[in-house]
Amino acid sequence: MGSNPLIEAAVAAFRWRLETAGYNPAASPCLTHCGAGEKRIIDGFVSRSEMWPRITVINGGNAAGAFNILAKISAAQFSSGAIDDWRIPLAYRIEGLLKVIQYVYYPILAIVGVPVNIITIVTLTSRNCGLSKCVTRYLVAMSVGDLLVIILDLILRHIPIVYWEHFYFVRSLPVCNVHAVLLYAATDCSVWFTVTFTFDRFVVICCPKLRSKYCTEKSAAVVLGTVTVLSCLKNIIWYFMLLNTYWLRNLPWFCEFTGGVMYSVVWGTIEFLHYILTPCAPFVLILLLNALTVRHILVSNRARRRLRAHSSGDNPRDPEMESRRKSIIFLFVISANFIILWSTFMVYSVWNRMYDLGFNFRLDFYVMELGFMLQLTSCCTNTAIYAVTQTQFRQQLKNLLKYPLTVIFELNTA
Repeated sequence: MGSNPLIEAAVAAFRWRLETAGYNPAASPCLTHCGAGEKRIIDGFVSRSEMWPRITVINGGNAAGAFNILAKISAAQFSSGAIDDWRIPLAYRIEGLLKVIQYVYYPILAIVGVPVNIITIVTLTSRNCGLSKCVTRYLVAMSVGDLLVIILDLILRHIPIVYWEHFYFVRSLPVCNVHAVLLYAATDCSVWFTVTFTFDRFVVICCPKLRSKYCTEKSAAVVLGTVTVLSCLKNIIWYFMLLNTYWLRNLPWFCEFTGGVMYSVVWGTIEFLHYILTPCAPFVLILLLNALTVRHILVSNRARRRLRAHSSGDNPRDPEMESRRKSIIFLFVISANFIILWSTFMVYSVWNRMYDLGFNFRLDFYVMELGFMLQLTSCCTNTAIYAVTQTQFRQQLKNLLKYPLTVIFELNTA
């Protein structure tokens, strides 16, 4: 049985009470209280509240002031059903609702996302989908990147956080900083593969002289390999920045770390640059490349219409313009999918780091939860985009899905 979703209401009330009481985590980084059972309850509350990374819950000792008292009151009121939901601020109610949704949404997303990306990879690599080998390389790489993000981020990070009661044992696994390196490297690859694909389409449409040299299967392999290596090298820094212990909290940092890292200008600058490179820079590059591509297509189409108007009185349908239209729709849908589903996470991550470094305003935590949900959703949408925009891919996908049924039918009739 999964975690009780109603605990999220208590979490919201718990953090609200702590804020109202003016609890200062910097002044009291260590919390003590009595009772092993009570430790489990309040440790769970602190882990789920995701408010103050420096709080450490230990077993034994005396109660530690207002924080401890309010935690116990919240736990008791939750157990008795005496929490006044209407008194909880709207932001916390939204956050609690999103977390309740995550109990169902994340497992479904994992169940759908893994096979969908595997099927996409098999369809693109083993069947003729009417795409060039260069384009196929990029699309396969994007699907592989998405699959790795689903495994490393959704299945191995977010689901244990949502179902923390059943994954408490992972706190004893000393591999969190290694997990962070792999996760962030996979995320960078997934994002930058989209950028490289956008650039490849820009070259095909806008740079005919460069097209024959750059838009080849070999060049695509070199570009994708380079992006993979650079992503791995870039994210090694997380191994030294974070500790090796999981803390089962849904923050951008999901590993334990020291207060010196959180409030350090040096480490803060490094993390800020991390968010600039992924996904801020890809946002700018994708928007710029798409704008230049649209401008080139509009200019070319106007010139082509004038030319055809002079050469053909009945102005028949132009297959070249139709091909361009389909290509640009395909490119734009993939780009828009990335930008829309990543924008919330990007804004929250950058803003949250600025807050830790002294900026006065902090976004509500439900923005973070929504950002995570949208970002993870983006890893499962490309197959639908290919099926909608690419006729041959859709047909080959149908054939692949029908194949097991065809084999079973033939065996039964033999």
